[in-house]
Amino acid sequence: MKAAFVTITLLVLVLALGWTSEAVQVEENGQIFSLEAVRRLQELMRSRGSMGQQNPRHRASTVSLCADPMLPQEFLPLCKQRGASASLTRLDMVPLDVCEICAFAACTGC
Repeated sequence: MKAAFVTITLLVLVLALGWTSEAVQVEENGQIFSLEAVRRLQELMRSRGSMGQQNPRHRASTVSLCADPMLPQEFLPLCKQRGASASLTRLDMVPLDVCEICAFAACTGC
C-alpha cells in the first residue's frame, strides 16, 4: 500500500514538472503565445525564407503566412489585427534558446 502511494506521488510530481516546463509563454503586442507555437512559426517562416525569398522585407507576406494551414491556430487572431506583419516578424526574431531559460523580456512562465 505504501509503495503504491509513493509511486502515485512520484507520477504526479513528474506530470506537474512536465506541465510547468511547457508553460513558457511569449508576449507580443498584448497577446500571449506558447513557446512551442512561436517555435513552429519560426520554422515555418524560415522554410518560406529558404524558398527563394531572401530579402527580409519580403520574407513571408502576412496574407500567405496567415493562410498557411501549418500556422499554429494561436496566431489567427493576430493575423486579423492591424500590424500583424510586424508582430510576426518580431516573433520570428525571438531567441528561443534564451526564452527557455527566461532571460528574454518577452518570455514569461518559468
